[in-house]
Amino acid sequence: MREPDRIIRLKTVLSRTGLSRSTIYRKIAEGTFPAQLKISTTGTGWHESDINRWIADPVSWRPKRQCDEVR
Repeated sequence: MREPDRIIRLKTVLSRTGLSRSTIYRKIAEGTFPAQLKISTTGTGWHESDINRWIADPVSWRPKRQCDEVR
């Protein structure tokens, strides 16, 4: 059985990537960084696996297509 994907918050993403907050949000807008997901009315987070994929290859990272996630 697969372990569930953890949700990590901005502070952890900043620490793990070494990027600034403004750079992360600019890259999200450009489509070159994983988008955050809403976890509460005022909170957001990221799937840890998405951040790990970005860290492994930031230059060629692209979002997973919906059909890739089903497989």
